[in-house]
Amino acid sequence: MTGPKPGQKTVLVTGYDDVHVTQHINHADTPPIVAVHPEASAIAYVLSITDKKCRLIDDHVLGLHVIATARRPEVLAELAELGMSTVALDVTDAESIKKCHDEVAKINGGKLDILVNNAALYEVDDAQPKSDRGRTHTHPALDISLPDVRATFETNVFSIMAMVQAFIDQLIAARGLIINISSLSSITPYLFGSVYCASKAAVSAYSRTLRLELAPFGVRVMVSMTGAVKSNTASQGHRILPENSLYQRVKHIFEWRLVFSQNNSTMDTATFSKRLVADSLRSERPAWLRSLFGRPDWFWYGGLARLAWYGHCLGEGVVDSVSWNKFRMPEIMKLIGEGPAQKKQK
Repeated sequence: MTGPKPGQKTVLVTGYDDVHVTQHINHADTPPIVAVHPEASAIAYVLSITDKKCRLIDDHVLGLHVIATARRPEVLAELAELGMSTVALDVTDAESIKKCHDEVAKINGGKLDILVNNAALYEVDDAQPKSDRGRTHTHPALDISLPDVRATFETNVFSIMAMVQAFIDQLIAARGLIINISSLSSITPYLFGSVYCASKAAVSAYSRTLRLELAPFGVRVMVSMTGAVKSNTASQGHRILPENSLYQRVKHIFEWRLVFSQNNSTMDTATFSKRLVADSLRSERPAWLRSLFGRPDWFWYGGLARLAWYGHCLGEGVVDSVSWNKFRMPEIMKLIGEGPAQKKQK
Protein backbone atom coordinates (compact mmCIF):
# COMPACT_ATOMS: atom_id res chain seq x y z
CA MET A 1 0.00 0.00 0.00
CA THR A 2 1.44 3.37 -1.05
CA GLY A 3 0.90 6.13 1.48
CA PRO A 4 0.76 9.88 0.89
CA LYS A 5 3.94 11.85 0.42
CA PRO A 6 4.81 14.57 2.95
CA GLY A 7 2.42 17.48 2.48
CA GLN A 8 -0.03 15.58 0.28
CA LYS A 9 -3.70 16.01 1.01
CA THR A 10 -5.74 12.85 1.45
CA VAL A 11 -9.25 12.12 0.20
CA LEU A 12 -11.32 9.19 1.45
CA VAL A 13 -13.98 7.98 -0.99
CA THR A 14 -16.74 5.50 -0.18
CA GLY A 15 -18.73 3.57 -2.74
CA TYR A 16 -16.25 1.60 -4.82
CA ASP A 17 -18.17 -1.68 -4.73
CA ASP A 18 -19.45 -2.79 -8.13
CA VAL A 19 -16.56 -0.69 -9.40
CA HIS A 20 -15.78 -0.42 -13.08
CA VAL A 21 -12.49 1.27 -13.90
CA THR A 22 -13.15 2.55 -17.38
CA GLN A 23 -9.89 4.31 -18.06
CA HIS A 24 -6.64 4.28 -16.16
CA ILE A 25 -2.95 4.59 -16.81
CA ASN A 26 -0.75 3.84 -13.84
CA HIS A 27 2.34 6.00 -13.55
CA ALA A 28 4.58 5.22 -10.61
CA ASP A 29 5.50 8.88 -10.10
CA THR A 30 1.95 10.20 -10.49
CA PRO A 31 -0.60 9.94 -7.68
CA PRO A 32 -3.98 8.91 -9.06
CA ILE A 33 -6.81 11.39 -8.96
CA VAL A 34 -10.28 10.12 -8.29
CA ALA A 35 -13.33 11.41 -10.07
CA VAL A 36 -16.54 9.84 -8.89
CA HIS A 37 -19.87 9.62 -10.61
CA PRO A 38 -22.32 9.63 -7.72
CA GLU A 39 -25.36 8.37 -9.61
CA ALA A 40 -23.78 5.30 -11.20
CA SER A 41 -24.55 2.61 -8.67
CA ALA A 42 -21.47 3.63 -6.71
CA ILE A 43 -19.23 3.21 -9.76
CA ALA A 44 -15.92 5.02 -9.37
CA TYR A 45 -13.96 6.17 -12.38
CA VAL A 46 -10.23 6.40 -11.78
CA LEU A 47 -8.42 8.59 -14.24
CA SER A 48 -4.79 9.53 -14.75
CA ILE A 49 -4.14 13.13 -15.60
CA THR A 50 -0.81 12.53 -17.33
CA ASP A 51 -2.14 10.95 -20.50
CA LYS A 52 -3.47 13.48 -23.01
CA LYS A 53 -6.50 11.35 -23.83
CA CYS A 54 -7.45 11.23 -20.15
CA ARG A 55 -6.37 14.74 -19.22
CA LEU A 56 -9.51 15.65 -17.35
CA ILE A 57 -8.23 17.46 -14.30
CA ASP A 58 -5.99 20.49 -13.98
CA ASP A 59 -2.43 20.03 -12.78
CA HIS A 60 -3.05 21.80 -9.48
CA VAL A 61 -4.91 18.78 -8.08
CA LEU A 62 -1.95 16.46 -8.60
CA GLY A 63 -1.13 16.43 -4.90
CA LEU A 64 -4.16 14.44 -3.75
CA HIS A 65 -3.69 10.96 -2.37
CA VAL A 66 -6.78 8.80 -2.70
CA ILE A 67 -7.87 6.31 -0.04
CA ALA A 68 -10.47 4.09 -1.64
CA THR A 69 -12.89 1.87 0.26
CA ALA A 70 -14.96 -1.15 -0.75
CA ARG A 71 -16.40 -4.31 0.73
CA ARG A 72 -15.02 -6.76 -1.80
CA PRO A 73 -11.33 -7.78 -1.70
CA GLU A 74 -11.10 -8.08 -5.49
CA VAL A 75 -12.20 -4.46 -5.89
CA LEU A 76 -9.63 -3.31 -3.34
CA ALA A 77 -6.91 -5.27 -5.13
CA GLU A 78 -7.77 -3.66 -8.46
CA LEU A 79 -7.69 -0.18 -6.98
CA ALA A 80 -4.44 -0.83 -5.11
CA GLU A 81 -2.78 -1.65 -8.43
CA LEU A 82 -3.50 1.93 -9.49
CA GLY A 83 -1.43 3.30 -6.62
CA MET A 84 -4.20 4.17 -4.20
CA SER A 85 -4.35 3.25 -0.56
CA THR A 86 -7.26 0.87 0.01
CA VAL A 87 -9.27 0.03 3.11
CA ALA A 88 -12.08 -2.49 3.54
CA LEU A 89 -15.36 -0.83 4.49
CA ASP A 90 -19.04 -1.68 4.75
CA VAL A 91 -20.72 1.67 5.39
CA THR A 92 -23.71 -0.03 7.01
CA ASP A 93 -21.62 -1.80 9.67
CA ALA A 94 -20.48 0.18 12.73
CA GLU A 95 -17.53 -2.10 13.50
CA SER A 96 -16.34 -1.92 9.89
CA ILE A 97 -16.48 1.88 10.01
CA LYS A 98 -14.42 1.93 13.22
CA LYS A 99 -11.77 -0.36 11.72
CA CYS A 100 -11.68 1.80 8.60
CA HIS A 101 -11.20 4.92 10.74
CA ASP A 102 -8.22 3.37 12.49
CA GLU A 103 -6.65 2.16 9.23
CA VAL A 104 -7.08 5.55 7.58
CA ALA A 105 -5.48 7.25 10.59
CA LYS A 106 -2.39 5.09 10.08
CA ILE A 107 -2.23 6.20 6.45
CA ASN A 108 -2.85 9.93 6.83
CA GLY A 109 -1.46 10.53 10.30
CA GLY A 110 -4.86 11.43 11.69
CA LYS A 111 -5.67 14.23 9.24
CA LEU A 112 -8.30 13.76 6.52
CA ASP A 113 -8.64 16.61 4.03
CA ILE A 114 -11.69 15.40 2.08
CA LEU A 115 -14.37 12.83 2.83
CA VAL A 116 -16.53 11.90 -0.17
CA ASN A 117 -19.69 10.09 0.89
CA ASN A 118 -20.42 8.39 -2.41
CA ALA A 119 -21.85 5.01 -1.35
CA ALA A 120 -25.43 4.57 -2.50
CA LEU A 121 -28.03 1.83 -2.72
CA TYR A 122 -30.47 2.18 -5.58
CA GLU A 123 -32.53 -0.97 -5.22
CA VAL A 124 -32.44 -4.09 -3.08
CA ASP A 125 -33.30 -7.48 -4.47
CA ASP A 126 -33.34 -10.17 -1.81
CA ALA A 127 -32.74 -12.81 -4.48
CA GLN A 128 -29.30 -11.36 -5.14
CA PRO A 129 -26.22 -11.68 -2.94
CA LYS A 130 -25.51 -8.55 -0.95
CA SER A 131 -22.37 -7.69 -2.90
CA ASP A 132 -24.36 -7.51 -6.12
CA ARG A 133 -26.97 -5.09 -4.87
CA GLY A 134 -27.10 -1.55 -6.11
CA ARG A 135 -29.47 -0.60 -8.90
CA THR A 136 -31.82 2.23 -9.69
CA HIS A 137 -34.57 2.18 -7.07
CA THR A 138 -37.37 2.96 -9.51
CA HIS A 139 -40.72 1.62 -8.37
CA PRO A 140 -44.20 3.05 -7.75
CA ALA A 141 -44.75 4.17 -4.17
CA LEU A 142 -47.75 1.83 -3.93
CA ASP A 143 -45.62 -1.18 -4.85
CA ILE A 144 -42.48 -0.65 -2.78
CA SER A 145 -41.29 -3.05 -0.11
CA LEU A 146 -40.66 -1.40 3.27
CA PRO A 147 -37.62 -3.60 3.99
CA ASP A 148 -36.18 -2.29 0.72
CA VAL A 149 -36.91 1.27 1.79
CA ARG A 150 -35.12 0.75 5.09
CA ALA A 151 -32.12 -0.78 3.32
CA THR A 152 -31.95 2.18 0.95
CA PHE A 153 -31.99 4.69 3.80
CA GLU A 154 -29.43 2.64 5.71
CA THR A 155 -26.92 3.07 2.89
CA ASN A 156 -27.93 6.39 1.35
CA VAL A 157 -28.58 8.35 4.56
CA PHE A 158 -27.60 6.67 7.82
CA SER A 159 -24.19 5.60 6.52
CA ILE A 160 -23.32 9.22 5.76
CA MET A 161 -24.21 10.22 9.31
CA ALA A 162 -22.12 7.35 10.66
CA MET A 163 -19.10 8.22 8.51
CA VAL A 164 -19.23 11.88 9.52
CA GLN A 165 -19.35 10.97 13.21
CA ALA A 166 -16.53 8.47 12.86
CA PHE A 167 -14.13 10.69 10.90
CA ILE A 168 -14.89 14.07 12.41
CA ASP A 169 -11.71 14.01 14.51
CA GLN A 170 -9.55 13.61 11.39
CA LEU A 171 -11.57 16.21 9.49
CA ILE A 172 -11.27 18.77 12.29
CA ALA A 173 -7.52 18.14 12.50
CA ALA A 174 -7.19 18.98 8.80
CA ARG A 175 -9.94 21.62 8.69
CA GLY A 176 -11.28 19.41 5.97
CA LEU A 177 -14.15 19.17 3.51
CA ILE A 178 -17.10 16.76 3.44
CA ILE A 179 -18.70 16.11 0.04
CA ASN A 180 -22.12 14.50 0.32
CA ILE A 181 -23.67 13.19 -2.86
CA SER A 182 -27.27 14.22 -3.39
CA SER A 183 -29.31 14.49 -6.57
CA LEU A 184 -31.75 16.67 -8.48
CA SER A 185 -34.30 14.09 -7.38
CA SER A 186 -34.11 15.61 -3.89
CA ILE A 187 -36.07 18.63 -5.15
CA THR A 188 -37.81 17.11 -8.18
CA PRO A 189 -40.72 14.63 -8.17
CA TYR A 190 -39.09 11.86 -10.18
CA LEU A 191 -41.96 9.63 -11.23
CA PHE A 192 -41.75 6.13 -9.67
CA GLY A 193 -38.68 7.20 -7.70
CA SER A 194 -40.20 8.21 -4.37
CA VAL A 195 -37.83 6.13 -2.23
CA TYR A 196 -34.68 7.38 -3.92
CA CYS A 197 -36.02 10.95 -3.95
CA ALA A 198 -36.76 10.76 -0.23
CA SER A 199 -33.30 9.41 0.60
CA LYS A 200 -31.55 12.14 -1.37
CA ALA A 201 -33.79 14.85 0.09
CA ALA A 202 -32.74 13.60 3.52
CA VAL A 203 -29.08 13.89 2.50
CA SER A 204 -29.58 17.49 1.36
CA ALA A 205 -31.45 18.53 4.51
CA TYR A 206 -28.92 16.82 6.76
CA SER A 207 -26.01 18.44 4.92
CA ARG A 208 -27.49 21.94 5.14
CA THR A 209 -27.71 21.76 8.93
CA LEU A 210 -24.40 19.90 9.25
CA ARG A 211 -22.69 22.78 7.45
CA LEU A 212 -23.77 25.19 10.19
CA GLU A 213 -22.88 22.86 13.04
CA LEU A 214 -19.37 22.13 11.75
CA ALA A 215 -18.49 25.71 10.82
CA PRO A 216 -17.04 26.51 14.29
CA PHE A 217 -14.58 23.65 13.82
CA GLY A 218 -13.42 24.77 10.38
CA VAL A 219 -14.96 21.78 8.59
CA ARG A 220 -16.86 22.60 5.40
CA VAL A 221 -19.73 20.71 3.78
CA MET A 222 -20.40 20.58 0.04
CA VAL A 223 -23.45 18.95 -1.55
CA SER A 224 -23.44 17.60 -5.10
CA MET A 225 -26.86 18.17 -6.69
CA THR A 226 -26.18 15.69 -9.45
CA GLY A 227 -28.12 15.74 -12.69
CA ALA A 228 -28.40 13.09 -15.38
CA VAL A 229 -24.98 11.53 -15.93
CA LYS A 230 -24.20 8.59 -18.18
CA SER A 231 -23.93 5.36 -16.20
CA ASN A 232 -24.35 1.63 -16.51
CA THR A 233 -27.29 1.44 -14.11
CA ALA A 234 -29.83 1.62 -16.89
CA SER A 235 -28.39 -1.53 -18.45
CA GLN A 236 -28.72 -3.51 -15.25
CA GLY A 237 -31.78 -5.52 -14.36
CA HIS A 238 -34.81 -3.84 -12.90
CA ARG A 239 -37.79 -5.10 -11.02
CA ILE A 240 -40.94 -5.48 -13.01
CA LEU A 241 -44.33 -4.18 -12.00
CA PRO A 242 -46.33 -6.61 -9.85
CA GLU A 243 -49.20 -8.21 -11.72
CA ASN A 244 -51.68 -6.52 -9.40
CA SER A 245 -50.05 -3.08 -9.68
CA LEU A 246 -52.45 -0.21 -10.28
CA TYR A 247 -49.99 1.01 -12.89
CA GLN A 248 -50.16 -1.99 -15.22
CA ARG A 249 -52.04 0.11 -17.77
CA VAL A 250 -49.02 2.41 -18.03
CA LYS A 251 -46.39 -0.31 -17.90
CA HIS A 252 -44.75 1.04 -21.04
CA ILE A 253 -44.26 4.41 -19.34
CA PHE A 254 -42.80 2.70 -16.27
CA GLU A 255 -40.30 0.91 -18.52
CA TRP A 256 -39.51 4.19 -20.28
CA ARG A 257 -38.90 5.78 -16.89
CA LEU A 258 -36.33 3.10 -15.97
CA VAL A 259 -33.88 4.51 -18.52
CA PHE A 260 -35.04 8.14 -18.41
CA SER A 261 -31.80 9.46 -16.92
CA GLN A 262 -29.78 7.89 -19.74
CA ASN A 263 -31.87 9.29 -22.56
CA ASN A 264 -32.62 12.87 -21.53
CA SER A 265 -29.88 15.51 -21.66
CA THR A 266 -27.42 13.02 -20.20
CA MET A 267 -23.91 14.33 -19.53
CA ASP A 268 -20.89 12.14 -20.11
CA THR A 269 -19.12 10.95 -16.99
CA ALA A 270 -15.75 12.52 -17.83
CA THR A 271 -17.22 16.02 -18.10
CA PHE A 272 -19.10 15.67 -14.84
CA SER A 273 -16.15 14.18 -12.98
CA LYS A 274 -13.72 16.86 -14.08
CA ARG A 275 -16.01 19.64 -12.89
CA LEU A 276 -16.82 17.99 -9.55
CA VAL A 277 -13.16 17.50 -8.65
CA ALA A 278 -12.10 20.94 -9.85
CA ASP A 279 -14.89 22.80 -8.05
CA SER A 280 -14.32 20.95 -4.78
CA LEU A 281 -10.71 22.17 -4.77
CA ARG A 282 -11.43 25.81 -5.51
CA SER A 283 -10.42 28.40 -2.92
CA GLU A 284 -12.66 29.30 0.00
CA ARG A 285 -14.60 32.56 -0.20
CA PRO A 286 -17.22 34.34 1.91
CA ALA A 287 -20.58 32.60 1.63
CA TRP A 288 -22.13 35.27 -0.60
CA LEU A 289 -19.26 35.00 -3.12
CA ARG A 290 -18.63 31.28 -2.87
CA SER A 291 -20.92 29.98 -5.61
CA LEU A 292 -19.40 32.33 -8.21
CA PHE A 293 -15.74 32.64 -7.27
CA GLY A 294 -14.85 29.79 -4.93
CA ARG A 295 -15.76 26.30 -3.81
CA PRO A 296 -19.56 26.11 -3.93
CA ASP A 297 -21.61 24.85 -1.02
CA TRP A 298 -24.06 23.46 -3.57
CA PHE A 299 -22.65 21.88 -6.72
CA TRP A 300 -25.30 21.83 -9.47
CA TYR A 301 -24.08 19.89 -12.50
CA GLY A 302 -25.11 17.15 -14.90
CA GLY A 303 -27.94 16.85 -17.40
CA LEU A 304 -31.01 18.96 -16.56
CA ALA A 305 -29.18 20.54 -13.60
CA ARG A 306 -29.53 24.08 -14.90
CA LEU A 307 -33.23 23.61 -15.60
CA ALA A 308 -33.75 22.19 -12.10
CA TRP A 309 -31.82 25.08 -10.55
CA TYR A 310 -33.95 27.65 -12.38
CA GLY A 311 -37.11 25.87 -11.28
CA HIS A 312 -35.81 25.66 -7.71
CA CYS A 313 -35.25 29.42 -7.69
CA LEU A 314 -38.63 30.22 -9.24
CA GLY A 315 -40.65 28.01 -6.91
CA GLU A 316 -42.18 24.58 -6.37
CA GLY A 317 -45.01 25.25 -8.82
CA VAL A 318 -42.56 25.60 -11.69
CA VAL A 319 -40.74 22.38 -10.76
CA ASP A 320 -44.01 20.48 -10.47
CA SER A 321 -45.31 21.83 -13.77
CA VAL A 322 -42.17 20.89 -15.69
CA SER A 323 -42.08 17.45 -14.06
CA TRP A 324 -45.76 16.87 -14.88
CA ASN A 325 -45.05 17.13 -18.59
CA LYS A 326 -41.53 15.69 -18.53
CA PHE A 327 -42.79 12.45 -16.99
CA ARG A 328 -45.80 12.11 -19.32
CA MET A 329 -48.42 12.66 -16.66
CA PRO A 330 -51.15 13.77 -19.12
CA GLU A 331 -50.80 10.40 -20.87
CA ILE A 332 -50.83 8.55 -17.56
CA MET A 333 -53.93 10.41 -16.40
CA LYS A 334 -55.74 9.52 -19.59
CA LEU A 335 -54.78 5.83 -19.62
CA ILE A 336 -55.49 5.20 -15.95
CA GLY A 337 -58.67 7.24 -16.21
CA GLU A 338 -59.87 4.79 -18.86
CA GLY A 339 -59.17 1.82 -16.59
CA PRO A 340 -61.85 -0.50 -15.16
CA ALA A 341 -61.43 0.80 -11.61
CA GLN A 342 -62.04 4.40 -12.63
CA LYS A 343 -65.02 3.52 -14.82
CA LYS A 344 -66.58 1.57 -11.98
CA GLN A 345 -66.29 4.60 -9.68
CA LYS A 346 -68.08 6.72 -12.25
